[in-house]
Amino acid sequence: MFKKSTLLAGTAVALAMSAIAANADGIRFWTTEDQPARMERQQKMAEDFAAESGIEVEVIPVSEKDLGTRATAAFAAGDLPDVIYHPLSYALPWAEAGILDTDAATEVLDALGRDTFAPGGIALAAVEDGVAAVPVDGWTQMIVYRKDKFEEAGLEPPTTFANVLAAIEKLHNPPEMYGFVAATKVDEAFMSQVLEHVFLANGVSPVNADGFAELDEAKTIEVLEFYKALMEASPKGELFWKQSREMYFDGKAAMIIWSPFILDELAGLRDSAPPTINDDPTSSELASLTGIVTTFAGPSNPDGAAWGDTRYLGITNDADTEAAMDFVKYSMDQGYMQTLAIAPEGKFPVRKGTADEPAKFTEEWAQLDVGVDRKAPLSELYAPEMIDEIVGGLDVAQRWGVKEGQLALASKMINAQVFNRLVREFADGERDAAATVAALNEELAKIQ
Repeated sequence: MFKKSTLLAGTAVALAMSAIAANADGIRFWTTEDQPARMERQQKMAEDFAAESGIEVEVIPVSEKDLGTRATAAFAAGDLPDVIYHPLSYALPWAEAGILDTDAATEVLDALGRDTFAPGGIALAAVEDGVAAVPVDGWTQMIVYRKDKFEEAGLEPPTTFANVLAAIEKLHNPPEMYGFVAATKVDEAFMSQVLEHVFLANGVSPVNADGFAELDEAKTIEVLEFYKALMEASPKGELFWKQSREMYFDGKAAMIIWSPFILDELAGLRDSAPPTINDDPTSSELASLTGIVTTFAGPSNPDGAAWGDTRYLGITNDADTEAAMDFVKYSMDQGYMQTLAIAPEGKFPVRKGTADEPAKFTEEWAQLDVGVDRKAPLSELYAPEMIDEIVGGLDVAQRWGVKEGQLALASKMINAQVFNRLVREFADGERDAAATVAALNEELAKIQ
């Protein structure tokens, strides 16, 4: 008579064997790019991969807001998909939880050539001896500025706090032209994102490897005074992404901070957000007058920083590993332009090229059409040096808490909107700079 444990072991083996058989000719791919047009592109890439490899891919849409709970449930049930397209926020936590196969991801990265990837995307998902997942695409937040006005006034590009303040001094002339349109609406995530960028630029972080770290008073005061100057050069009111875009599109803002999803709109390719700088809402004039900066430096951090958002392809610990690795390699090589073509204005190539052609993917990406109601490649809209700046930000992209292993805590601090509220109160004159640093530290220390 068999023991119960023997029966259970035999059942487990049988289930494992049947799972292997079921996956032998196919893999499952979860993607958060769930809009119909984007699904169509991913399905086409999967079909091309299947034609070449003989491995079928089931492309399964998953809403990004549901991704965490679905992955946790699938992990508990031993039913994870083979590959998941996911945001940065899940890379390290999923690796620590055992959801991701970091060895497989690292092997893929090395096979493709680690040196062909932007360092920032690798650094953000770094684990001991490798990466949690393979970086696919990303974008960096930008200072968007009126290059023509800067040149006319003999100003340097807004790459530093000092250059921004110098530009405000010369160009701020309301209501015809505001020097800046800062984010001031404290309950908007946009303000959180902008502030993190500005704090990173001056080398200030609220976390270290042990958790909460008191903000450096001198460096933080520099940030507070700088942001107050931005607010003073902005229109009055509760401002977020909507107002900053409208003011810039109307020719009434010298500088704003925005994501690259503005690039097609600047060129008059999207009817829902047309430039109003002239009488032609389809004109690319404003794009031709615009410059961008991704890496931005404060006085205490001359190397500066770029605020980046990177997406990854994670190979799970339930995967048909070889098939999953082959699919990820294909997605990052022969199928890479199909991957990026989903939304080129917001999917910068994290892999810039191959060992033989180091700029291959950057050059091909610049030829991809952007836009909604009209289409044109970025290379026709923006100068080569601007394309280089757009992609170059990914080399040094940063986020609070990533390198310290405290992304989860840093995210809670950001989402609590403590920075938004206290920075706004400081700028409104409710307390001085030193007292604001103390208040920040007191509030942040409470977040666990």
